[in-house]
Amino acid sequence: MKYFGTDGFRGEANVGLNVVHAYKVGRFLGWYYGKEHKARIVIGKDTRRSSYMFEDALASGLTASGADVYLLHVTPTPSVSYVVRTEQFDCGIMISASHNPYYDNGLKVINGNGHKLEAEIEEEIEKYIDGPEDAIPYAVREQIGRTIDYAIGRHRYIGYLMSLATRSFKNIRVGLDCANGSSYSVAKGVFDALGAKTYAIGMEPDGTNINDGCGSTHIENLQKYVIENNLDVGFAYDGDADRCLAVDEKGQVIDGDAILYLCGCYLKEKGELNNNTVVTTVMSNLGLYKAFDRVGIAYEKTAVGDKYVNANMTQFGHSLGGEQSGHIIFSKYAVTGDGVLTSLMLMEVMLEKKAKLSELRKDLKIYPQLLKNVRVADKKAAREDEDVIAAAKKAEEALGTEGRLLLRESGTEPLIRVMAEAKSQELCEQYVNEVVEVLHKKGHVVEG
Repeated sequence: MKYFGTDGFRGEANVGLNVVHAYKVGRFLGWYYGKEHKARIVIGKDTRRSSYMFEDALASGLTASGADVYLLHVTPTPSVSYVVRTEQFDCGIMISASHNPYYDNGLKVINGNGHKLEAEIEEEIEKYIDGPEDAIPYAVREQIGRTIDYAIGRHRYIGYLMSLATRSFKNIRVGLDCANGSSYSVAKGVFDALGAKTYAIGMEPDGTNINDGCGSTHIENLQKYVIENNLDVGFAYDGDADRCLAVDEKGQVIDGDAILYLCGCYLKEKGELNNNTVVTTVMSNLGLYKAFDRVGIAYEKTAVGDKYVNANMTQFGHSLGGEQSGHIIFSKYAVTGDGVLTSLMLMEVMLEKKAKLSELRKDLKIYPQLLKNVRVADKKAAREDEDVIAAAKKAEEALGTEGRLLLRESGTEPLIRVMAEAKSQELCEQYVNEVVEVLHKKGHVVEG
């Protein structure tokens, strides 16, 4: 598709994604969901400067098409999904570019079931955006929509998160890195209410500092903070708080794979791991699969993207799935990745097992991994080049059962991602470089 990728419509604000695009998305959605009744659509946003501009543009388009618009204001992406499902909205829109820099933004449309919007509807929106004329009628008189403050929706979501904790967090020293993003309005309040001694950073958004040297994309910040303050555990969220990475009391990173291992083992013990299966993506570490094999947990592998993880979980009824990046889905409680929920689930594992995260993950041996993003002129041509495929196959055969090489296209950028796992970092470098060299030799690579 031209505008919508694996995670909505994303681009640099007023460059790849501008206010007219947002207005037209609003116009279409207000009309589409308002064919048989007055549409009710809820909007959330992160802390980027441009999020306020896009909120206004969306609201204008929606109300012009006759929809009533409910504003959650600054809130995590999963809260929009939760509110849409529980308050019977027609759809929701989250304004965020997740972990991207502040100058990017995005429109993530969520359907009435709390899932990402169907591709067929996204295609219709694209046709409308690029159409020669505006065929959607304007609402008039009493049909014109209105905009309603709906901060109460965010408060209900916060209450829901609190209700999921099965025990007090009293006397536990918890560090939070809220990335100067959406979680700053939610996470600390939840942990404080549950009794934790909470230390939070990334709590001063100014519109341009979201994800800037903080949050899950800069986990080193939290690692240092946990050690310096002698904390028991730390959690870092991304800009829109649908991801979570953790740091144990020793300052070691607990990434999405480790979270899946810890929670998978815990749910299996409780008899709550549906189908005895955890859903992963092809980017999960080989060490995770070997650890699952040892404890007798089955696994699925999907394409990269939480939408694919969610689709697999929905189709087969699995209860746990996620990505190495920290998008973790607990289907009993949510239909999308939820960073704050993930941190609460990890707290439950620690408290139930009466153990530190470092102890709980000691049997998980992560293989060294190297990922190189190569900018190319044509993703498909590069990915399907016979010599590139041959180089990747040769590396895969050389690694055997003690490693692997993965070649894939980025879903949102003109990049080929080359990833290797092996017993040593040197071997990873060797095999990734061999494939990258072929991409260069065949003229696929664009410098700069």
